Amino acid sequence: MTARKRPGAPRPATLIPGDGIGPEVVDAAVAVIEAAGGRIAWDVQLAGKAAFEKTGTAIPEALLASIRRTHVGLKGPLETQIGRIGYRSVNVALRKTFDLFANVRPIRSHPGVRTAFSGVDLVVVRENTEDLYSGIEHTIAPGVVESVKVITARASRRIARFAFELARREHRRKIVAIHKANIMKLSDGLFLACARQVAKHHPRVRYEELIVDNACMQLVLRPQEFDVLLLENLYGDIVSDLCAGLVGGLGLVPGANLGVRCAIFEAVHGTAPDITGKNLANPLAVILSSVMLLRHVGQRRAANRIERAVSRLLSEGRHRTRDLGGTATTSAVTKRLIALL
Repeated sequence: MTARKRPGAPRPATLIPGDGIGPEVVDAAVAVIEAAGGRIAWDVQLAGKAAFEKTGTAIPEALLASIRRTHVGLKGPLETQIGRIGYRSVNVALRKTFDLFANVRPIRSHPGVRTAFSGVDLVVVRENTEDLYSGIEHTIAPGVVESVKVITARASRRIARFAFELARREHRRKIVAIHKANIMKLSDGLFLACARQVAKHHPRVRYEELIVDNACMQLVLRPQEFDVLLLENLYGDIVSDLCAGLVGGLGLVPGANLGVRCAIFEAVHGTAPDITGKNLANPLAVILSSVMLLRHVGQRRAANRIERAVSRLLSEGRHRTRDLGGTATTSAVTKRLIALL
């Protein structure tokens, strides 16, 4: 008798439950991954408000050590305090610490989700380490604050190469670089110059450019014409949320922050304090982010099972949280998704 092949050892990964509804939706994702046959050994670490209240810092050294060890993480939403008071953005700090230079957000129409558009299938590729979003700012004089926009050729070429390689790997046909180089001729001009240089080495991928305000208008008129969007950090943050609205909202959009050595996968929505602890949160964004994580670590079978189950659940239309026009609870959606596996 032939011995049955044993599955590989679980893959270590850092698990960051997050703030607000984070622990609820992350717990749902962990349960779904296990039910789908994903082999992950989670190292649970606090960050953000939960960590600050317990340890006095929003980014504990134990969290950083865990990511350095596992090289991969799944993160719930973290509270980012607004204005002068409080700690710095944990999301930005993690991206800088681990040089997670590429933010990737697939935007796809889902069966059974009623939106203004159908057939949307695009990917937002956002430079993740510099630009105005880095938060380099200071007070020049009372009542006068300066924010510094830094664009480098190194980061611009790197994210452009990433976008073209993604397009080639996923058989995408077109990249649109989005900019404001008509006004910011040096900074955005440098970003475009680097993208054009990289485009010359990928003649099979069509390359175009759009000014950011025009791009936003075109996206809400004919999103089906877009394929891969290449953006600087701040534009990417704004446009990716706009694109989420095309397919049903942030509750359906996964995200990844990718570097050479580390990767952190996350839902792109907020902490939703108004529904925290009420079993009302939509877990699908973080579940779809876990699909990206599973593929990243080579567990494609489990990833494909979850993705198919999400499509079936949405097609059924009976288990939807209130952000999708339904009344289902977080636990009900999770239970049904596991049943579909």
